[in-house]
Amino acid sequence: MLWIKSLHIVFVVTWFAGLFYLPRLFIYDIESDNADVRTQLRVMQRRLLGITHIGATLAVGFGVWTLILVPAYLHQGWLHVKLTLVLGLIAYHMYLIHLVRQFAQNRNTHSSRWLRVFNEVPAAFLIAIVLLAVLKPF
Repeated sequence: MLWIKSLHIVFVVTWFAGLFYLPRLFIYDIESDNADVRTQLRVMQRRLLGITHIGATLAVGFGVWTLILVPAYLHQGWLHVKLTLVLGLIAYHMYLIHLVRQFAQNRNTHSSRWLRVFNEVPAAFLIAIVLLAVLKPF
């Protein structure tokens, strides 16, 4: 059981690395005047998105496996809130997919300022999820 939880945490970290860094790559892309740099940043965006997909899939997979092994968690209120937040992260991840496609097609409509604020969203999710998982307040 501890192996499964450990792997869940490792892949959550992998997932969050992508959630935190992809918007930074978008900001660098917007702020660059060099076409070659923008081309390289878009390659980096695409590759990082792939790693982010892997992290998300395995984090969710090991999380589900944990719930299968310890179904009593499903009766705890903190887990319901955590799973709702995870759904929010999945929505955020899906929006990152949309943004990578927009940048690839030179169709970005967001400012670097908007992306800087957007980049803070997963931090709020992370704090809430960790507090729920550790403190189990209800």
